[in-house]
Amino acid sequence: MSENSGVVYAGNGSVQVVDLPDPSLTLQDGPGVNPASVGRQCPHGVILKVISSNICGSDQHMVRGRTTAPVGLVLGHEITGEVIDTGRDVEFIKVGDVCSVPFNIACGRCRNCKVGRTGICLNVNPDRPGAAYGYVDMGGWVGGQAKYVMVPYADWNLLPFPDPQQAIEKILDLTMLSDILPTGFHGCVTAGVGVGASVYIAGAGPVGLAAAASAHLLGAAVVIVGDLNTERLAQARSFGCETVDVSLGHPQEQIEQILGVPEVDCGVDAVGFEARGHGHRTATEAPATVLNSLMNVTAAGGSIGIPGLYVTGDPGGVDEAAQSGSLSLSLGTGWAKSLSLATGQCPVMKYHRPLMMAILHDRIKIAEAVNAQMIALEDAPRGYREFDSGKATKFVLDPNGSVAAA
Repeated sequence: MSENSGVVYAGNGSVQVVDLPDPSLTLQDGPGVNPASVGRQCPHGVILKVISSNICGSDQHMVRGRTTAPVGLVLGHEITGEVIDTGRDVEFIKVGDVCSVPFNIACGRCRNCKVGRTGICLNVNPDRPGAAYGYVDMGGWVGGQAKYVMVPYADWNLLPFPDPQQAIEKILDLTMLSDILPTGFHGCVTAGVGVGASVYIAGAGPVGLAAAASAHLLGAAVVIVGDLNTERLAQARSFGCETVDVSLGHPQEQIEQILGVPEVDCGVDAVGFEARGHGHRTATEAPATVLNSLMNVTAAGGSIGIPGLYVTGDPGGVDEAAQSGSLSLSLGTGWAKSLSLATGQCPVMKYHRPLMMAILHDRIKIAEAVNAQMIALEDAPRGYREFDSGKATKFVLDPNGSVAAA
């Protein structure tokens, strides 16, 4: 294996590309690694040569200093790669396989994994249920915005593509299987999106756009995307969505102009805890705004999917309550309207194979929907800056130059 390098959190507002140790099948100490995990043996794991690794909005929360992430944390939970080495207990995954890696790490053995709740595996994080690569409080597993990465429980976690060459040709679409496409799809499924539905998706970032594309795939009649970023709203319109500019006020009136009624069948929160107010308050952070507005615009008896990230530790929160993840929700509205709310990590493995088939058979053009752009690993700091500025682009890293070479 050649020398490894990757993207690390370098302090508030900053990332750097640095040299890294080569990954191994034994967990090493490092930034964010729980001491209980140091020395953990992973003979069930593999080493991947990373083909693509995406910059995610969830990464931006850490880079902005809005979590308790330690400096030096290796970032990256959206990973696609080629297997170059396997542990002794790996039976079915082979060297040379090109695979998608679900962002949530799961053992396949615990009671949650056995019923498909792979986002809250009980065996991969000493602190809490659920783990992910390169993310604060998610078990200390090293991130994949790097040339190489270790993936544990490989036979269970990895999704091998049927044709490695075809995978490279469709990599800008298939790279979205690790997180944002299943996450957006999960938001729509938990919101009850189906044939003929009207759906309002709050947020036109990559997850919101993936949710909008998923709503179309699920048969929604009208997909409305709300945001205050005009470039991202234009991106939503580019593949057939209606849009709401929340800088002009509460979305209810604009929804009524589109549908003739002020409510939708289904709502999706693709914003999360750094939400801003609507109308003249758009410059002010108001973390409960999206959830409360979704309860207002979702019809009685409807459902709201919440793939947007909410945390229990936010040093930059607007007040003491927000800093501990406590928000002023109008739960009375939800109760009075008999609304259902679904939260938490998307269980990627529930969706990634059927979504892979949809991509391979051209049923969804997710790279076009999110405006995917491939950049070199050394350009990651620029990608983070431009994404943070609101650019309507999903940046995809090519750490080893594999895609450029192809």
